[in-house]
Amino acid sequence: MTGGDLLPATVLKRKAVVYVRQSTQTQVQTNLESQRRQYELVDEARRRGFRDVEVIDDDLGRSASGTMARPGFDRLVAWLCAGDVGAVLCFDASRLARNGRDWHHLLELCGLVGARVIDLDGVYDPCRPNDRLLLGMKGSISEFELGILRARMYDAVRSKARRGELRISVPIGYVWHREMGLGFDPDMRLQEAIRLIFARFRELGSARQVLLSLAADHLHFPRPSDGKRMIAFDWTPIRYRNVISVLKNPFYAGAYIYGKSEHRTAIVDGRAQKTYGHERPFEEWEVVLKDHHEGYIDWAEFERNQKQLAANAYGRVGEVKSGRGGQALLVGLLRCARCGRRLKTAYYGRSGCGYRCDSPNLMLGATRCLTFGSARVDSALARELLRAVEPIAVEAAMAAERLRMERVNERRHILELDLQKARYEASLAERRYAACDPDNRLIAAQLEKSWETALRQVKACQARLEPATHEMAQSSNPVDFLGLAEDLETAWASPNVSMRSRQQLLRALVVDIIADVDEAARDVILTIHWRGGQHSQLRVRKPRSGEHGCRTPDEALAVMRSMAARWSDEHIAASLNRMGMRTGQGKTWTARRVSSLRQVHGIHAYLSAQKDGEWLTMRDAAAALGVSRHTIRRLVHAGVLPAAQVVPDAPYQIRSSDLHSQVVSAAIARKGRPCRSESPEPLPMFPDT
Repeated sequence: MTGGDLLPATVLKRKAVVYVRQSTQTQVQTNLESQRRQYELVDEARRRGFRDVEVIDDDLGRSASGTMARPGFDRLVAWLCAGDVGAVLCFDASRLARNGRDWHHLLELCGLVGARVIDLDGVYDPCRPNDRLLLGMKGSISEFELGILRARMYDAVRSKARRGELRISVPIGYVWHREMGLGFDPDMRLQEAIRLIFARFRELGSARQVLLSLAADHLHFPRPSDGKRMIAFDWTPIRYRNVISVLKNPFYAGAYIYGKSEHRTAIVDGRAQKTYGHERPFEEWEVVLKDHHEGYIDWAEFERNQKQLAANAYGRVGEVKSGRGGQALLVGLLRCARCGRRLKTAYYGRSGCGYRCDSPNLMLGATRCLTFGSARVDSALARELLRAVEPIAVEAAMAAERLRMERVNERRHILELDLQKARYEASLAERRYAACDPDNRLIAAQLEKSWETALRQVKACQARLEPATHEMAQSSNPVDFLGLAEDLETAWASPNVSMRSRQQLLRALVVDIIADVDEAARDVILTIHWRGGQHSQLRVRKPRSGEHGCRTPDEALAVMRSMAARWSDEHIAASLNRMGMRTGQGKTWTARRVSSLRQVHGIHAYLSAQKDGEWLTMRDAAAALGVSRHTIRRLVHAGVLPAAQVVPDAPYQIRSSDLHSQVVSAAIARKGRPCRSESPEPLPMFPDT
C-alpha cells in the first residue's frame, strides 16, 4: 500500500509523528547523512496528505535495545494512547525499537487507535493481519540483526584482546605508541610519582601510611584534564584513591588484563537497567597476559602487595593484621593454643590493656580460653626481639641510614622534576607574552597574568626544594647510627619511635606467636615462630590478683619496713624522696601515703610513747648536750660521734650512751678550734738538710 488515497480522512485529520533516532553520540556527530534522511520524512508525511507533522528527536544518541530510557519514545506512546496520532513515520523498524517488547507494544497501540506505520517501503495498517505479520517480521529481523552484530563485535574484541592487541584504556603512566604498542608515558615526572608510591608501600606496608607520607612531603599526583584522552594532566595534591588505584592495578606489573569487571542488568520500574564496573574475582578474569609490556614492578611483587592490602582490611578472618599503632605491641600476632583463634586486644581504663581469647564466649557462650595483661608480655617480647637483632645491629643501622638517604634523594628528585616542569611553564608563558601584540591589551593582560602565576609556581617549587637540599647536605654521619646500634634498648624506648614502627619491626621478624597460660605455675607461655622456620619459647610470669602496673616498688617497701619501727611517717617520706623513689603512680611521698601503704601491708608504725631512750635523733642529741644540730652533724661527719643509718639517706640514729664519751666531751669543749686529732710528733717547718 503506497498510495495516499489508502489513508482515510479520519487518519489524515490527526497529526503525523516523524521519529528520529540514532544509537550513539558518535553516530550523531559523524553519521549526518542518516539524520538528514530521517528528517526528510517530514516531506514524505506532507506528500501523504498530513498537514500537522511533529518531529520527535529527543532520543538522538540513545539505544533502542530496551536498556536505556527514551523520553521521546515515551512521548510518542502517550500521544498514541490519547488518540492524537494518525501515522508514525520512521526510517526503518530498527529506529523505533530493537527489542520485541517495545515493538509489539507500539503495534498494539497503533492497532487500537487505527494509526498507520509508514517507512520508505510503504504504509502499514496494524489492524490488518498481513500488515501485522509483515511488521512483526521486520521487528524480529531487527532484533535478530542486533544480536548478530553484537555477538560478532564482542567475539572480535575478545579475539583481539587475547592477543594483547586491543587498545583498551590504560592507567596513568602508560600510553599506546603507534609502532611499539603499550609503553611508559614519556613524562619522567609522572613515572617517578608512580614509582615513589610503590617504593613507599614497600617500606611502610599500608596504603594509608603511604598517603600520609607522600602528603607530608607535599607530593602532587596527575589528574587527567581532558577526559578519557589522558594527554593533558593537572597536578593536584595526592589522594587516597590515587594510591589505592596504583597499588591494585595489574597493568603496573606488566600484565595485560581484559575482562576484570562486568556489567549487571536489573529491572527497575519495568525497564532493564545496566550498571558497570563490578569487579570480578581474579579467577574469572577473561584475559591475563603476564610480561606483556614493561612494568613498574614485577608480578611477584604485585601479588605480595595484594596479599598485604587484603591483610590490612579490618575484620578479615584468618589474616595477620598490619601494625596500626595503639598501646599493644602484639596485636594481631597472638593465637590461642587451645582453640586456634586469634587473640583480641582488650583495653582497661585509660592506659591498661591486655590480650584475651573471648571468641568461644561470644559465639558459643563458653568460658574464655585465656586472658592476660600486655605490659609484661610486651616487655619480654621486646627484650627477646632485641636479643635476636643484636648480632646484626650494625648492619641494620647502616641499612636504615641507606634507606633514609634514598628516601631523601627520592623526595629531592621529585621536587627537582616539579621545579623543572614549573620553569618550563614559566618559559612558555614568557614566550607567549613576548609574541603578543602590546597594543592588544585584552590578550596581553591575560598572558601577563598567566606568566605571573607561573613565576609564583616556580618560587613555590624552589621553596619546597630548599629544605630537601639542606637536609641532604646536613645528613648525619653513619657513626651516629653505629652508636645507636650499640644501645638498642634506648632506641627501642625512645619517645620518637612510635608503636606502629615497633609493630612493623616485630612483624618483619616474627610470623606468629602461640599463647597459652600455665595456671599452676601462673606463667604465660609464648611460642614464637620466627621468619626462616626457627621457633623459640618464652615464659612470662603472670601477675597475681592485685599485682598491677601501679604497684609500689619492692625497694620502697624494704626501706619502709626497716625504718617504720624507729622513725615516724614524716621521716620515712622525706627519706624516700631524698632517695629518688616514687609511689606506684609516679608521685612523691607524703606522710599520709606512707601511712596508707603501711596499713595495706601490715607494717607497724613508730610509737613515740614506747621510746626507751636508747636511740636519739640529731635533734634529741643536740638538746641533751645543749648544742646546735649543726654541731652534732659536724661531729658525726668527722667520725667523732658514732651514728647509724637504716638505709642510705635515712636520718641518723645516735646511742644515748655515746653522747657522754670523753672524745665527744673534748670535742664539744674545744671552742673555735678544728675538731681533729693532733699528731704526737709534729713535723718541723724547716727540716734539716
